Amino acid sequence: MPTPEFVLELRRHVGTAPLALVGVTAVIVRDDRVLLGRRSDTGRLTPITGIVDPGEEPADAAVREAEEEAGVRIRAERLAWVHQIPRVTYANGDQSDYLDLTFACTWVSGDPVPVDGEMTEVGWHPVSEIEEILDAEMVARVRAALSAGPTRFAGGR
Repeated sequence: MPTPEFVLELRRHVGTAPLALVGVTAVIVRDDRVLLGRRSDTGRLTPITGIVDPGEEPADAAVREAEEEAGVRIRAERLAWVHQIPRVTYANGDQSDYLDLTFACTWVSGDPVPVDGEMTEVGWHPVSEIEEILDAEMVARVRAALSAGPTRFAGGR
């Protein structure tokens, strides 16, 4: 599902003005591999990402997005990183400020396949290759999820 209905409804009222939204990144690990998909809108390779629906628990959003986008069942194990993504301006002028919650997740079942059209391909990739295939922002999210430390917070002055 490309744009959630609640975002479209908000856009009818605020036009292209910046919307503050909560997003999730599900870094799904199976053995020494991470699940990545190629986004249909940008062509970028990323972990599973999505927007938290109103009233939805963020960990539940990560689980839902994995099933909707890649057809896999996962378990969100822990919150790994909380950070603000720089403002995104879309081709139509819409602006969004995403607070991203990156979750370390474990694969439970299912073979990954593109389900809802947001990804053109999904599959398992060796963790050892992420620096070569992901941009720096996504590498940081995957590394945060793979670290054994406490939740990382950007800023915190």
